[in-house]
Amino acid sequence: MIGADFMNPSLLKGRRRLLRKNPTKAEEFLWERVKNNSLGVKFSRQVGIGRFIVDLCCRSRKLIIEVDGEIHENKEAVGYDEAREEILKSVGYKILRFKNAEVFEETEKVLEKIKNHLIPLPALGEGLGVGEL
Repeated sequence: MIGADFMNPSLLKGRRRLLRKNPTKAEEFLWERVKNNSLGVKFSRQVGIGRFIVDLCCRSRKLIIEVDGEIHENKEAVGYDEAREEILKSVGYKILRFKNAEVFEETEKVLEKIKNHLIPLPALGEGLGVGEL
């Protein structure tokens, strides 16, 4: 069950501001490639969704992008990330996770994966003619 404070976006305003002013190198690198509608949709960074702050978010497509450094590899962080993802998924978000190294070393693959998740799916029955099933 989601707590009553989950959808209160003002709870972490100061923390979001601090994170935007002090991004990791990988977050900043990826942000430079997705900002200003460069992928055809608006992304925001350090977005508050309930009591959580996500690295990058496209609200119109309900897509969250997390850029994970080494801290996300310890057992405690993995457990926290999994629980957090379940809550975010329960309110309709899709989450893509990339390691810092992926962002720097495989930038085009990362951007392609993001683009693939931005393609809207047709509504049920839309675009399907007879014999296309």
